[in-house]
Amino acid sequence: MKILLTGANGYIGMRLLPQLVDMGHEVICTVRDKERFAIDDDMRSQIAILEIDFLQEVDPDKIPKDIDVAYFLIHSMSSSTQAFVEMESKTAENFILYLKETTVAQVVYLSGIVNDQNLSKHLWSRKNVEKILSEGPFHLTVLRAGIIVGSGSSSFEIIRDLCEKLPLMITPKWVLTKTQPIAIRDIMTFLTGVLGHEETYDDSFDIAGPDVLTYKEMLQQYADQRGFKNWIFTVPVMTPKLSSYWLYFVTSTSYKLALNLVDSMKVEVIAKDTRLQNILGIEPHTYREAIDMAFKKIEQNLVVSSWKDSMVSGRFKKDLEKYIQVPKFGVLRDIKQMKVDDPEQVLKNIWKIGGSTGWYYGDWLWKIRGLMDKLSGGVGLRRGRTHPNKIYAGDALDFWRVLLADKEAKRLLLFAEMKLPGEAWLEFKIDKDNVLHQTATFRPKGLKGRLYWYSIVPFHYFIFAGMIRGISKG
Repeated sequence: MKILLTGANGYIGMRLLPQLVDMGHEVICTVRDKERFAIDDDMRSQIAILEIDFLQEVDPDKIPKDIDVAYFLIHSMSSSTQAFVEMESKTAENFILYLKETTVAQVVYLSGIVNDQNLSKHLWSRKNVEKILSEGPFHLTVLRAGIIVGSGSSSFEIIRDLCEKLPLMITPKWVLTKTQPIAIRDIMTFLTGVLGHEETYDDSFDIAGPDVLTYKEMLQQYADQRGFKNWIFTVPVMTPKLSSYWLYFVTSTSYKLALNLVDSMKVEVIAKDTRLQNILGIEPHTYREAIDMAFKKIEQNLVVSSWKDSMVSGRFKKDLEKYIQVPKFGVLRDIKQMKVDDPEQVLKNIWKIGGSTGWYYGDWLWKIRGLMDKLSGGVGLRRGRTHPNKIYAGDALDFWRVLLADKEAKRLLLFAEMKLPGEAWLEFKIDKDNVLHQTATFRPKGLKGRLYWYSIVPFHYFIFAGMIRGISKG
């Protein structure tokens, strides 16, 4: 089949893509920016990639006419509790306009379980998108999922952060809300199982694991499965805003995403039917099994995708390519250079920077800076990195965003997502003479920006000098 995969560089899309390719399908991926599509050269050679922003003006000629099936995996929880509703509606409407002149027979949409009478704005928006898509010139298959548990999923990483950082928790009352989690592996099985399956046309299905749990029970079972104990006490006085701040400061989520998540966590997300399980012959995994499978991927460094690499995890919302050209005028710089004996090893060191590897010098100072950033409303250091030694443009790397990762050119360029009175770049490059160039560039905004730069110059002297020495070691 010829399949159109929208949201191909999202958490679900990145996992679905290799499965579709392995099944022998011809896959056409749509992304907003080819440069931040984190796939290897082998995968690129097997697919077609189209740059399409479904919020912009529609150009139907961009899409091949002989599409058989399309996956709609575009969601927008990034901007605010209001904006994403309008964004998701417009995206769905434009998606239909793109497909009107194609031969597409089926569209598969991954939605959320919407059985509660009082839906959150997030879940109401998902249901609204279902309605919009149902008016399209194709057969619609809707899969309504609950909390997704898998390595790199936002729900799993939040639970992981809470349990492993807080043995004692004072929690909001929404932790007593019931939900029905599902393993990411089962999501993939359902998504591929309905492909071209006519019995699933023009219908919607709840998909979930076998366990109905409160969020408190999910936290407790996670701790038990990982071999430690936590104590959870619930208080009725924590407002949604305070709950959002609680999630924001303890976990790696952004505040706006935390606000939307808390809004949804007050709603019961429980499946009402198992029809699709019976149609496809699928037996979903338990919550504990899902945790075990997630950690097997984590321990083997096989995390395919992470929500943290989405732009929603930080404050950088602009096109990456606009920032690849580092400014030369009106900026302040810290430049370090060092001749290296083993450029290949140094390049490996650069590609491992951040996350669990750290910054090669003064990691405690970086942690303090991360804490200061978090307290001021920034992203902090908690995002880490998805892969221990692979970097792609668009990836999150602690409180940086990767703008360029070119191993052939031996160049890595990062853009700061921390709260700053200006804009900052950090670049590593090894030239043809085996000289490592490390350049920190800061474009200040007004007097406040210049005062900020000069106030931290003494720290830069030690940190950047120590960092280039650490990176240069073979």
